[in-house]
Amino acid sequence: MTPTTATPHPVPPLAHPLAAPLVRAACREDAPALAALSRPFVRAGALRERPLSLYAAHAADFLVVEALDGTLEGCLGLRTHPDGDHGPAGVLYNFCVARHRQGRGTGARLLEAALARARALSLGALFTATTGGGGLFLRHGFTPTGPSPAPADWVRSLDPRRDARVLGRAL
Repeated sequence: MTPTTATPHPVPPLAHPLAAPLVRAACREDAPALAALSRPFVRAGALRERPLSLYAAHAADFLVVEALDGTLEGCLGLRTHPDGDHGPAGVLYNFCVARHRQGRGTGARLLEAALARARALSLGALFTATTGGGGLFLRHGFTPTGPSPAPADWVRSLDPRRDARVLGRAL
């Protein structure tokens, strides 16, 4: 039997080797881009409106996905609550991914980076509130918890008119 081989076809080079967008910590200068990225989600009712000054003041909470051209394609805030009723915990908030990046792993990369940051901070648990299905969170080990194990000050800040579900997971 004669072995067969496939005719090799040249593979076109990538436009940018290792062209995956960068996940990094946000800085104060990112505040306008954070607000702009969040705006469509606010309009759709998925996020609460936050002023630009709040994004600037809390920029250190955020992880962002930055494209090669410097534009932000996703963001996720992680606020720590070191003195929670059940030990140190974190709250994930303002999670959004630009429409053209949805379904391409951008949200998963952000969430995985936030989980790694939470572990590095020795947080015992993470919580989030969602008005959507929460599928990405559920796939990453979050479960519906109700508000009782979450940081009390964060629970009090939730708007009951939004009817958000609280999801949590141990770390």
